[in-house]
Amino acid sequence: MGNDGGSIPKRRELVKNAARTPTVSELKATALESLSHAWEYDPLTSELLDLETAVSDWRGRLYNYESILKALMPSEAEADTTPPHALANGESPELSFASTGIKSLRDVVKLKFKRFAQPGKKGDRVWGCPVSQKELGPSTKSIYLVPCGHVFADIAMKQIQEDSCPECSEPFNPGDVIPILPTEKTDLEKLAARLDDLKARGLTHSLKKDKSVGKKKRKAEETKESTKEKEESTTRQPRSDIAARVSGINNATTASLTAKVLAEQEERNKRRKLTAQR
Repeated sequence: MGNDGGSIPKRRELVKNAARTPTVSELKATALESLSHAWEYDPLTSELLDLETAVSDWRGRLYNYESILKALMPSEAEADTTPPHALANGESPELSFASTGIKSLRDVVKLKFKRFAQPGKKGDRVWGCPVSQKELGPSTKSIYLVPCGHVFADIAMKQIQEDSCPECSEPFNPGDVIPILPTEKTDLEKLAARLDDLKARGLTHSLKKDKSVGKKKRKAEETKESTKEKEESTTRQPRSDIAARVSGINNATTASLTAKVLAEQEERNKRRKLTAQR
């Protein structure tokens, strides 16, 4: 038509296909890929994760200890207005430090991974569970204990059912078994409830005292005292004004009567203001 060399588009070319629901295997592959990335890279800097000095927050996320230290240094924040740990190639970091909720080193736990030589492979050492000898990583659900920080395979700790660390014998509560990089909603809800309980008791994720609680309490007390002083000064103000107004009256009886009348007027004015506000 039209002899312009074109063609009439067909219906199948105009109508877009509906988005296909990914299969279970595709969802698992995507989740594994995301988990593998979280095991290998620091979410703040996108640098390779060094498990030798790795730390974890209350969510079970892994960070390099050095990146947490740099983010907590006041001089770093004051000297540079760009987001903390911006990458050299201009890319944005995966996670902003402010969103982690980490305000001190007490909010993280230094993890203690153990290395083993793989059977049949000379010189090839992997990070593994000291109880089950399983290799730790995205394919193995792993946990760590608070406060000691030793890392194990989750299945190994469930089997031995100990209430003290198998490595250092330090006792721990069942609620202080933290999953590393949890993906299940129930695990995240339990971790959030644990943190709320710790905050109510004035503790941090590492079970150390939260120093900021004491500062907040002192600040609240100071604010309360300041408010009280203002209220007292406001109450005293009318009396000082009355005294100034009657100071020029020589007759004591007249001065007393004048002061009484002025005080009554002040009281009436206060009541009127309160009524008007309601």
